[in-house]
Amino acid sequence: MFKRIDHVEIVPVDFEKTYKFYTEVLGFKEKSRMKMDRPPMQEIVFAELNDSVIEFLRLDNPPPGAEGVMHAGYIRIALEVEDMDKAVAYLKENGVTISREPMDLGSSKRGEILDPDGLSIELRQWK
Repeated sequence: MFKRIDHVEIVPVDFEKTYKFYTEVLGFKEKSRMKMDRPPMQEIVFAELNDSVIEFLRLDNPPPGAEGVMHAGYIRIALEVEDMDKAVAYLKENGVTISREPMDLGSSKRGEILDPDGLSIELRQWK
């Protein structure tokens, strides 16, 4: 009946800055773009990385999100990386905030970064 998670939606505070982060730093590629005439929605852009898709919603003056990382509801997305050390070095070179340095968990390594709006992105390398 159910196949997979189709996509994750993000409403950036600064649409261009956030979209460039996901496409130019993380490597997502634009899949489709639609102008919207449904205030406060201006535009919807889908971007994909392999079989993972993020839907970016451009809104007029989006309200701030929930305070604090640990709260009820969705908390973060996670990206699988091939080599944690290389990924973290690359991200640091590109000015990305490493919010939690990678740690070895036995069967995997796990770390966290922040996108331009402070949204947490988990990095996971499976062994």
